Amino acid sequence: MITDLRAASQPPAHILARGVCVDFKVAGRVNRVLHDVSLSVPKGGFVSLIGPSGCGKSTLLKVLAGLLAPTAGEVSVAGVAPMDAVRQRRIGIVFQESTLLPWKNALDNVALLMEVAHVDRSKEEIRARAIDMLRLVGLEHASDKRPAQLSGGMRQRVSIARALALDPEVLMMDEPFGALDAITREEMSAFLLEIWERTQKTIVLVTHSIDEAVFLSREVHVMATNPAMIIEAMPIDLAYPRNEESYAALEFAQATTRLRRLLKEGHRPAVAA
Repeated sequence: MITDLRAASQPPAHILARGVCVDFKVAGRVNRVLHDVSLSVPKGGFVSLIGPSGCGKSTLLKVLAGLLAPTAGEVSVAGVAPMDAVRQRRIGIVFQESTLLPWKNALDNVALLMEVAHVDRSKEEIRARAIDMLRLVGLEHASDKRPAQLSGGMRQRVSIARALALDPEVLMMDEPFGALDAITREEMSAFLLEIWERTQKTIVLVTHSIDEAVFLSREVHVMATNPAMIIEAMPIDLAYPRNEESYAALEFAQATTRLRRLLKEGHRPAVAA
């Protein structure tokens, strides 16, 4: 009975994966990239995936985002298969590269997906929504600038605005700040946290940065390789709202220390292999 009460108290999963496996064929041999991966992310949650290079973080994100079908296992987003969630525009994706069209300005880049998805909406409606999204990411003043005229951090803000323009329930992010310098990366982390707190989107973030994972997340999933799997789902007991002072908190130090230890444990098999 106690178990039933605890289960009932858990928020329903917005993203759910059970026993996910992904195999690739290389030179005629089957290579297992993901093995028996399970995770659950509640609606409005913020989860990071962290682990050594080659452990399958980006592959798992692609499975959750409907870009790659698993070899085995089950995945659902908002109660439907990821591919259906994509068709219903419930998933937005932000990659490491901003992938903006260089000949279009910031406003037109943000409007691009809406022009494709919302053929029934007027140009004025789409433009107004794009302006709102640029305002949300603090770039309404740069609407006429092309990507080459923007800094790396500003280009990623435009990319995030473009993903948010379709109002997805879920935001999947694959190393979105990996190419930025350390200070800009911290600024972008604070910016993303502000966006999350304002929109309450469900976010899954792939990152190599321990500090970034702890600062942003409610929970961090630590991955290892050989076999590629999640070895621990670690809650982050760091109070929100988080700011620059959070980096000096005892809970932050404790979380980063444990994550570093787990990553070293997960990295040993990869080095040995």
